[in-house]
Amino acid sequence: MTAAAAWEHAAKQLPLEISALLESSREPLLVGQRLLAAMPEWQVALKGGETTSNTDVLAICRNDFGLCVICVEAKVSEDFGPLLREKRASASAGQVARLEYLHELLKAEAFDDNIRYQLIHRTVSALLTAREFHAASAVMLVHAFATPEARRGDFEVFRVAMKAVEIVPFVYKAPSFENPTLYLAWCDGDTRFRDVLL
Repeated sequence: MTAAAAWEHAAKQLPLEISALLESSREPLLVGQRLLAAMPEWQVALKGGETTSNTDVLAICRNDFGLCVICVEAKVSEDFGPLLREKRASASAGQVARLEYLHELLKAEAFDDNIRYQLIHRTVSALLTAREFHAASAVMLVHAFATPEARRGDFEVFRVAMKAVEIVPFVYKAPSFENPTLYLAWCDGDTRFRDVLL
C-alpha cells in the first residue's frame, strides 16, 4: 500500500525523491527522465523453477538518450527474503538451473551465500525487461520507506558483489553491461505514505 500511495500521489510522474536521485547522478542515461507508464506487479518469467519474479512497480521512462526501465522493489519493514545459502540448501533441479541462469545473466561466477536471492532475480528482471523494450538503461531501484538499516546492509553486500561502482551516493553502475547499461539504486521514500490506506 505504501508504494502504491507514493506512486499515485506522483500523478503520472516519477516520485519526486526518485527523480531527484536520478538527476543527482548526472548520468546522461538517467537524467531528465519522463515517465511514460508505471505498472504494478510486473511479472518476468525466468528459466528454471516455476515462479515468476514480480516487481512491485515497473516504470518505463524516456530521455534524450532513449528508454530507461526502472524496476522498483518497495520496502517498508519486510526483508529481502532468503539468503542464497538457504536457496541452495533446498534447491530442486529446476531451481539449481535457475540459479545458474541468473549467475550467467549477471556475469557472476558465483555469488556468496550471504547474498539475498531477491536482489539477484529482481536485478535480472530489470535487465530482461529493458532488453524486451530495447531500452538504453535498466535500473533496479529499492524504494525504501523508513526501512530497517539491515536492509540497506543487504543491498550494499549485493552491490559490492556486483562490483557496481558508486556514481553518487545511492546510485551505482554495474560494469560490463551495455544495451542496456545496468544501474543499482537505493532511494529513501516519503514516509508520509508509510501508513496510508487505499
